[in-house]
Amino acid sequence: MVDFEALPKADWWAADAAVCALGTTLKLAGSQEAFRKVDFDYILASARLLREAGCPRFVLNSSLGADAGSRNFYLNVKGQAEAGLIALNFNALTVIRPSLLDGGPRPERRYGEEFGLWVGGHMARLIPAKYRPVKTTTVAAVMHEAALSDDQGLRIIESAELQHYSIGKS
Repeated sequence: MVDFEALPKADWWAADAAVCALGTTLKLAGSQEAFRKVDFDYILASARLLREAGCPRFVLNSSLGADAGSRNFYLNVKGQAEAGLIALNFNALTVIRPSLLDGGPRPERRYGEEFGLWVGGHMARLIPAKYRPVKTTTVAAVMHEAALSDDQGLRIIESAELQHYSIGKS
């Protein structure tokens, strides 16, 4: 466990790959400033230390619609984090942009998320693929495969691609 407010320089930053699923919600963070700290500052601080230690590969779980130019605060921060990672020039950077994540029950109630998952489960064929809920196990499998891949450069995997993903196939 680490304190993201005081990340140490340590030998363990020298990794073959890094997988980042760090993120929060505006509600849980409590403010836009706190949200940005987690979803931008902490991710970039960790990525800089990884890059300085020679880590060649970074995999990020981002969000459908991430765009540094967006007027939507959430999507803007996600897009800025992606842009910051691109600027670090990892040999390989994979960005996963899932829609609503379906990971099963949560300790806290998220009514909007529950409604979206219900609609997605009952009307999936009527919803464009890019907006359908994505299983967290699928996202994890894609991230794992990307971390082990020999591919180089930037790869962005949009939510619609995740709908057709099966283990062992990217």
